[in-house]
Amino acid sequence: MKVIFIEDVPDVALAGEAKEVADGYGRNYLLPRKLAVLADSAASNIVEAQLKKVAVKRAQATAEMAEVAKKLEGVEVTLKAKVGEKERLYGSITGADIADGLGSSTGLVIDKRKIELEEPIRQLGSYDVTVRFTHDIAAVIKLAVVADKVAEEKEEKEEKKEEKKRKPRAKKEAAEKVEQAEDKVEEVAEKVEEAEDKVEEVAEKVEQAEDKVEEAAEKVEQAEDKVEEVVEKVEQAEDKVEEAAEKETKPGE
Repeated sequence: MKVIFIEDVPDVALAGEAKEVADGYGRNYLLPRKLAVLADSAASNIVEAQLKKVAVKRAQATAEMAEVAKKLEGVEVTLKAKVGEKERLYGSITGADIADGLGSSTGLVIDKRKIELEEPIRQLGSYDVTVRFTHDIAAVIKLAVVADKVAEEKEEKEEKKEEKKRKPRAKKEAAEKVEQAEDKVEEVAEKVEEAEDKVEEVAEKVEQAEDKVEEAAEKVEQAEDKVEEVVEKVEQAEDKVEEAAEKETKPGE
């Protein structure tokens, strides 16, 4: 399918170009969106008029972009950023940041996509940055990335405030730990006292047991004495029996 483009289609064709495209792409995309018309259709008769309008608009846009580029050429923009060690930024400076900086300093609205950066800026320093509107229209601005002293001072103040807050908390935590330690000492002291009471109880029981053993020993000793008395009495009785027996056996007595 051959079509004539009415509007610019990125990476495909510019307005006014006649070009062969895939049938499906033409019928389903280009024609319904009025981006192109069939090259052999009746509509192609009005393309020339439309293209003239497009050309006028394009010329106006080009003139405006050229005027903006002229105003931007050599403009100096300073952006502040928070900095860490070795002048390395916290985060980075992007095309959007530069576009905002340009808007603030010049009052011009710049599309961030027009800012050419190979990669985001992550270091303090001076940079030449290209703002490209078209292949032929561009401007080079001077970008200075400096340390944000206000942010640093604010951060230092916040750190000091936080440090002041931490000190009372640290004192309170220390006091709580001391109190906890004292409570534990009291608990240990109570347990020691309880242990001493138990030792005393055991000692008393041992003493009582020893007293009972002594009593039992005394009773055993008394029993042994009685046994000896009984044995003596038995022996005396036996002696009397023998004497009596001897008297009976002697004649004439």
